[in-house]
Amino acid sequence: MAANRAPAPQQSDPTYDILRSQRQPLAALFQPRTVAVIGATERPGSVGRTLLWNLISHPFGGTVFPVNPKRHSVLGIRAYAAVGEIPEPVDLALIATPAAGVPDLVSACAAAGVKAVVVLSAGFREVGPAGLALEMELRERLRQSPMRLLGPNCLGLMNPRLGLNATFAGAMARQGHVGFLSQSGAICTAVLDWSQRQNVGFSAFVSMGSMLDVGWGDLITALGDDPDTHSIVIYMESIGDARAFMSAAREVALTKPIVVIKGGRTAEAAQAAASHTGALTGSDAVLEAAFRRCGVLRVDRLSDLFDLAEVLAKQPRRPAGPRLTIVTNAGGPGVLATDALVMTGGELAHLAPETLARLNERLPPQWSHGNPIDILGDADPQRYADTIAAVLDDPNSDGLLVVLTPQAMTDPTATAQRLRQLAATSQKPLVASWMGGDEVAAGEAILNGTGIATNRYPDAAARLFNTLWRYSYNLRGIYETPELLPEAESDGPGSGGPGERPRVRQILAEAQAQGRQQLSESEAKAILSAYAIPVVETRLASTAEQAVAAAGAIGYPVVVKLHSTTISHKSDVEGVQLNLQGPAEVEQAFLAMERRIGEGQGRAAFGGVTVQPMLRLQGAIELIVGSSVDPEFGPVILFGTGGTLVEVYRDSAVALPPLNTTLARRLMEQTKVYGALQGSRGRPAADLAELEKLLVRVSQLVLEQPLIRELDINPLLVSWTPGVQARTDAASAAEAPTEAPTTQLVALDARIVLADAAGDSCGLPRPAVRPYPSQYVKTWRLRDGTAVTIRPIRPEDEPLLVAFHRTLSEESVYYRYFHMMSLSSRITHERLVRICFTDYDREMALVVDRRDPESGRHTVLAVGRLSRSHASASAEFSLLVSDPYQSQGLGTELLGQLLRIGRDEGLAEVTAEILHENGAMQHVCQKLGFSLHGTPDVVEARISLLEPA
Repeated sequence: MAANRAPAPQQSDPTYDILRSQRQPLAALFQPRTVAVIGATERPGSVGRTLLWNLISHPFGGTVFPVNPKRHSVLGIRAYAAVGEIPEPVDLALIATPAAGVPDLVSACAAAGVKAVVVLSAGFREVGPAGLALEMELRERLRQSPMRLLGPNCLGLMNPRLGLNATFAGAMARQGHVGFLSQSGAICTAVLDWSQRQNVGFSAFVSMGSMLDVGWGDLITALGDDPDTHSIVIYMESIGDARAFMSAAREVALTKPIVVIKGGRTAEAAQAAASHTGALTGSDAVLEAAFRRCGVLRVDRLSDLFDLAEVLAKQPRRPAGPRLTIVTNAGGPGVLATDALVMTGGELAHLAPETLARLNERLPPQWSHGNPIDILGDADPQRYADTIAAVLDDPNSDGLLVVLTPQAMTDPTATAQRLRQLAATSQKPLVASWMGGDEVAAGEAILNGTGIATNRYPDAAARLFNTLWRYSYNLRGIYETPELLPEAESDGPGSGGPGERPRVRQILAEAQAQGRQQLSESEAKAILSAYAIPVVETRLASTAEQAVAAAGAIGYPVVVKLHSTTISHKSDVEGVQLNLQGPAEVEQAFLAMERRIGEGQGRAAFGGVTVQPMLRLQGAIELIVGSSVDPEFGPVILFGTGGTLVEVYRDSAVALPPLNTTLARRLMEQTKVYGALQGSRGRPAADLAELEKLLVRVSQLVLEQPLIRELDINPLLVSWTPGVQARTDAASAAEAPTEAPTTQLVALDARIVLADAAGDSCGLPRPAVRPYPSQYVKTWRLRDGTAVTIRPIRPEDEPLLVAFHRTLSEESVYYRYFHMMSLSSRITHERLVRICFTDYDREMALVVDRRDPESGRHTVLAVGRLSRSHASASAEFSLLVSDPYQSQGLGTELLGQLLRIGRDEGLAEVTAEILHENGAMQHVCQKLGFSLHGTPDVVEARISLLEPA
């Protein structure tokens, strides 16, 4: 059973409010047939006059209507007193009037059926509380209408392809393939002036303003769907709707590079952090993590913005690794390029022996015999070609930088022609630096026309390669198939299974009932244990006698720590006593701590002590793992070097949850301590896979428990249990093989801070990346009684989908895709990642999962998908059932579940196209209430979700 052809990559509406999901698409902004200019005037130098003049002096194929109640005509064009009096439907209205009257004008536009509005007027939030109140009124007026609004306080927008100039800028942008978005109107005008001199063209040029309605997600989606846009360049001051940005950017960046420069990056969010994590996760670090998570490239200088966008748009090949080979006819440029390469995270490729042999045969004896490959100043085009051909075949190289300096024997143009020929068959990216001026201009033009990135400076060209590698690396991390964590087979203590969640909720509820924001160490460790995060044995004692008894049960030496729900950092008040050797020392430590805390912080601050074993672990590594809540991106996961000097070393990195094992590894790789974890100075390598799983569980914890505002596990101790040594006698060596040391992970201390409002997490920002929608997981039974789970798809399901496709008959494949598709093409990683790595806000895919009770192996029996349309609140469904499991009621149940999800997600309608001969799928649709309409090619199925189920 199958339905619907393969859907095109979806650029669906990335908003999450039901009303907004039913708003107009952005076509009226970029391709209006009728434009009203509200505030049009003939007053020289006014915004209203400039707007009208720009529209009529650059014909865009539409009609312009001035709106001015005091004039019968403006610039010789008939004017209307109000937008409602215009005799034709208005696609786009431009408002350039004082801010106080804008809300009424927006209401008038909505009443007149205007599809989109651009508010160029200033005087809103940027002027203070009065302006903010006016903006909130404008938002309320807009809420009841499907009309879209760009701005307020913006320059407007241009569509150079149509000749549309709906701005008050002094010039029209050139036509090209770069989509430019900016929150700053001043940056827009500066970039526009610069682009005229540099001959840079644009597919769209948009000033965002305050982003009251139309935001980053909307415009990135629109440009991602625009075939004339090859890359997107953004000047950003604030993120706005973080999830909308992440959702759109993650989808579009896979096929179109997105380059961002962020203003104000040094201003970190001011916060009184109770945890180390809160102090370490500055807003700029979080933004950097967000960009990595969605494949966006960030630059620091405005001068890099367009160079990088142009290079990424025309360079189809991405480096597979950071290893670069440099070919040059001069030593100095090679040295400069090497410095720049290494200092920005790249590596010089080590030439393979066969490559060295080929070069020795073709190059003069005086060549450098290493990388950089200096082929000497008299190198002609043939010598360049021989060298480049050898290097492109080198398995140790991920890319090539070719440097040419104009010398007496050099032919820059002919060398460029030879490089162009070699590049046509290369699978590796090539960058070039033709140094000089007019003498190399013709050769440089040849390379640029071929799609080879060029730069006049070799160090900049090397940095450019590293940027290409970073872009490739980030995208690979997003779409690399992660490992599936083993399922908890029991819900006993420490299993991390769902059965332990009630205990977590009980701890949080008790803290709320007592009006506490900070949990005690023992409470925090209990929560960690519930998520299978190992903690050191910890016993609570409220008296000196209890502390001595606990120490005796644990065994000496022990550590005694302050137990308090008000003091965050115990070391700040001498609240930790180490290496206590006997009962007397434990009793003395308890009494001294009780007296000191009582005198300094008050008796209520002392809640007793915790006693735990003193771990003597030579060579152990102290880590910190934690979480805090960013005001824009929601929960953030931190990893790095831990211990008491954590904020001094500041060796940490952050990532956005939810994490999988691949993303967890990428998080660790951002830190210096990752090198130590790989093994150094006789210390064995840590079990990085276990660390990955621990980070995934921390991610799961903070997403499932949104009341947690801050979490510290510091230190998380990484230690090793010695392996079993091999016997020296040959007879028994085989029976006692050498075993590697075993990694042990244990949380020695834990701190959890809850949200401010007891019992209310509604005010906390939601996660920037939508978590796995576990609310849509359900169990069901086939007609033969087989138990299955219907659940949303996940990235780890890729191997299961490969096996699933092997069960499909040619008929099932034909019914699903409307043509035959080979198995090999259906199971490529590039195709399956688009299916398994689902953005749950943009589409919802379900699998029917059967777990074999004996082997524990999982099998996918069916796949169903709702693909949302970005132009409306509708979605198209597709369905595919494994041949051995057809006629078991699976199709009906799976489609029914998709419809229920569609209603929950605010969809208005679900449709599908079904082949005439696919009677089984048509029957399923009829049972579920679809209306069927036959066309010459297909049967169209349609159901409204606005009506009661």
